[in-house]
Amino acid sequence: MTVLQFPEHHSDFTIKWASLEWEIRAAQALRRDVFCHEQGLFDSSDQDDIDTHAQCIVAIANHGGWPDQVVGTVRIHQYSAGVWWGSRLAVKEGFRHRSGIGAALIRLAVGSANGLGCTQFFAQVQQQNETLFQRLHWHSRYPLQVRNHPHVMMEADLARYPACHTPYHGYALKGPLAIAPEEIAPCLLHLPQATTSQRNALHHVAQ
Repeated sequence: MTVLQFPEHHSDFTIKWASLEWEIRAAQALRRDVFCHEQGLFDSSDQDDIDTHAQCIVAIANHGGWPDQVVGTVRIHQYSAGVWWGSRLAVKEGFRHRSGIGAALIRLAVGSANGLGCTQFFAQVQQQNETLFQRLHWHSRYPLQVRNHPHVMMEADLARYPACHTPYHGYALKGPLAIAPEEIAPCLLHLPQATTSQRNALHHVAQ
């Protein structure tokens, strides 16, 4: 396995709700690089109607206490009363083989929704990431196709994600991050039309 070199000058990483315009623009650019240019899932933009009301979350690499660049992002939105979804998880190439960034984004995504009264948190995860999400205490519900890519409908175990009531401050990852044996690859977490059987299964889960 080729190990990508991690920039040593980054002293720590901040995982937080995006609150500044540059953070949001950088997150959108990262998503475009990953989902349009790298994966070819969209032509020029992966933005959709969900972006108008979703909360953007970013992972920022810092240098000596100063923000340097956005190296990861995910978004969350409320789907219905108590039910939240996570989507568009992306970590910048060169930072994926270091443990902590993807997991911290997921931790804040679920934890901040939990702090807002979430009773269930779902995501459609690329099949190659299913095992990693299971290790992060997610449960697989059923397989599905999203833009012709195999995905798995998954639900977070909320008991494993303490509520975060200060999402704009978020979490800090200190110091160099260890090399991860596996990575969380970019995830096209999307919300396509489900089949009747899938809707029934999801409805049963939501009971």
